[in-house]
Amino acid sequence: MITETAPAERAATVRITIVYDNTTLDERCPADHGFACVVDAHGLRVLFDTGASGDILLRNMTHLGLDPASVDRVFISHPHWDHAGGLEALLDEVQVPVYLPASAEPPGDLVEQLHRLSGPATIAPGLHSTGEMPAVDYPLHEHSLIVDAPGGSVVVVGCAHPGVGRILGAAAERGPVRALVGGLHGFLETDLLAPLALVCPAHCTKRGDEIRAAWPDKVVPAGVGRVLEI
Repeated sequence: MITETAPAERAATVRITIVYDNTTLDERCPADHGFACVVDAHGLRVLFDTGASGDILLRNMTHLGLDPASVDRVFISHPHWDHAGGLEALLDEVQVPVYLPASAEPPGDLVEQLHRLSGPATIAPGLHSTGEMPAVDYPLHEHSLIVDAPGGSVVVVGCAHPGVGRILGAAAERGPVRALVGGLHGFLETDLLAPLALVCPAHCTKRGDEIRAAWPDKVVPAGVGRVLEI
């Protein structure tokens, strides 16, 4: 079962905390155009994207009890400013490996811990990249994070520019997919969500009302402060 708050007697395998989004659920944490979430899984803490502003990113993480210095990996889905703008501020707090699409120009002056990925790759046990995929609506490439979990993986996306169908198809090569979290841009092929147990549309999702109407029992609203335990 996937719930917004896991039962106390069951430790979640994957815990996702949204720390940057266009909306907020916590009055201490400002909303802003962009996306970032903290993924706690397999003994590691991964910061997926960094939003647009380093100040907002670090403030929100701190208010939500997530020490920026506790991050073990940074995963940048694509180099748009609203997903990578906070990266340099985060790296001022902690020096950790950074993973981004191979074709992307790294934002700012990154140090040697940068890993540029082209094909599918494992960044740590239980944590994988789909490999960079061309966008259908922008001249860029994007990759998504696949997190192994019981009963099916969790896929975290930045904007899903390559198309949700292609991303889920790539993730499904590793096995069943159970959850999808992140920005879904103009996505409206809601039949593709039928096999999933949870969908959390965030940030740039333009058709959120239609997605919720199609799958009211699967969709969980996003927003800064949202915690998903899977």
